Amino acid sequence: MKLGVHIGYWGLGLTSADQLSIVQEAERLGYDSVWTAEAYGSDAATILAWLAGQTTTIKLGSGIFQMPGRSATMTAMTAATIDQLSDGRMLLGIGSSGPQVSEGWHGVRFGKQIQRTREYIEVVRMALARERVVYDGQAITLPLPDGPGKALKLTIAPVQERMPIYLAAIGPRNTALAGEIADGWMPTLLSPEHLPMLKESLEEGAASVGRTLDYENGFDIAPTVNVNITEDDVAGARDAMRPFLALYVGGMGSREKNFYNTLVRRYGFEDAAREVQDLYLAGRKEEAGAALPDELIDLVSLVGPRDRVRERLRAYADAGVGTLGVSPMAWTRDERIAQLRAVAELMEEI
Repeated sequence: MKLGVHIGYWGLGLTSADQLSIVQEAERLGYDSVWTAEAYGSDAATILAWLAGQTTTIKLGSGIFQMPGRSATMTAMTAATIDQLSDGRMLLGIGSSGPQVSEGWHGVRFGKQIQRTREYIEVVRMALARERVVYDGQAITLPLPDGPGKALKLTIAPVQERMPIYLAAIGPRNTALAGEIADGWMPTLLSPEHLPMLKESLEEGAASVGRTLDYENGFDIAPTVNVNITEDDVAGARDAMRPFLALYVGGMGSREKNFYNTLVRRYGFEDAAREVQDLYLAGRKEEAGAALPDELIDLVSLVGPRDRVRERLRAYADAGVGTLGVSPMAWTRDERIAQLRAVAELMEEI
């Protein structure tokens, strides 16, 4: 299992110099990749391009580029540019975001996501292969048939012959799509104990096109996990996770459509998922965090003393995770670097 570092959103709490130090230290420690996110603040592409010029070996992952924020061909242009700037280190993570961001921020209707994602990735691959882009789908038509548009091809070539495309997915249908068309799958709030259940969707998608997923040498399962390693304070480490988990389980989406809440229910925490969502949507965020069961936090996070975390790292590796994206739940540069160093040391012991 390889390690990645997830730096999340830029400009929240730490300076650019702090973030750069964290990434450069992760590279020195042997982390395989760095991933950055976007929602409605910092964008991921600018950060990856900036990091490309200040690192040498660590791979650069978009975690994720939001589909509603870019056309498929713009995503291909951006990925090819970063791949050139980094001498072939780009990992292209793509996802649909959620309905509130898609419709509220980008003005793009959140509908028919399976078909839209399928077509989007097909066009991205076509463009990165420097084929002349002619595409007639349900969601994407290029060029438009009733105007002056002409079929074009990307004028620059990425360094990589085939750039890995990762699909962020949670629900069974989107996860099956990842197994069908992607090179990697980026789940959130992944429990290694439930990975065999979730992999059934990947295998179903792969089988639908006669594909066999090679987890050892090809297809990459690449979740992000929050980490807080302490000397002996398990309760304090769990508490560091509560605001993030409460946001996702309780408030990341509407009551009718919250993919993370649904996932937690699939893990068997139906009553807790309902209570956390009720409290969060009522504005009682701290109570929502307090309502998260310790067992759930332990399933989806790396918390507590080194011995506990070592065993959880082993659980992720044994379950078939290929790249574990580590997100330190610490609030200063030095504290985050200390967490990354501790995880790297523990990985050498398993």
